[in-house]
Amino acid sequence: MKKILIAALIFLIQLFNAQNVYLTKVERTHENTDKFLYKISEIKDAEYLGEVEVQGFSKYDDEVFALIYKKAKEIGANTYTLKPFENIDGTKQNFNPSNYRLSLYFLPKNQLAEQTGYMYIFASSDKNQKIAVNNKDYIISPRSYIMLKTVPGEVYTVSTKKLLGSTIKIQPKDNSSNQYFQISAAKIKSDNTGTGGLNLKSGDIIGLETSYGNFLSTIYHQQKAE
Repeated sequence: MKKILIAALIFLIQLFNAQNVYLTKVERTHENTDKFLYKISEIKDAEYLGEVEVQGFSKYDDEVFALIYKKAKEIGANTYTLKPFENIDGTKQNFNPSNYRLSLYFLPKNQLAEQTGYMYIFASSDKNQKIAVNNKDYIISPRSYIMLKTVPGEVYTVSTKKLLGSTIKIQPKDNSSNQYFQISAAKIKSDNTGTGGLNLKSGDIIGLETSYGNFLSTIYHQQKAE
């Protein structure tokens, strides 16, 4: 009887924490072979395709993004914006990682705004991360990130500040794309689909594919890099 109760409790916990991704609206579809899925801030020239909704919380953000990516590609989307829920009075609700919506669009690649000149560093989903960038210390809260302006040609040394921790050196070039890193990510799978796999891994420092880095900057909180 005790084992049955424990099994039932585990099932209820898993059910409560389950995260589902639904394609809740399809306005139209668009054929394209773009592998990327980028966040955009300007939708004036973008073609609206539909909407995807995430219900339930999961700390495995790469798996959630893979599901969103799959839904977006079903209708040919290559870009998106966060669509906040509204209160009764019409004001926007604060972001809730357990329930949020993304509006999906198609935007020709040549019309995408350049994403260059910055380095994003994300904490993991469940604990603070202490890092140093060029000997300047930062503490990044769970599900948060800092964004640092980079100078082409300058060398940036990122360290996890641990006895057996990791260190990487980055030297951006002119017009080089933004770079995304996560410190001690709880779980990230390597793949070749552009849906959140690894670019590189050096111990506790993980380089993220651009689409996945874009996604984390959408659902994580930005800390000021003081």
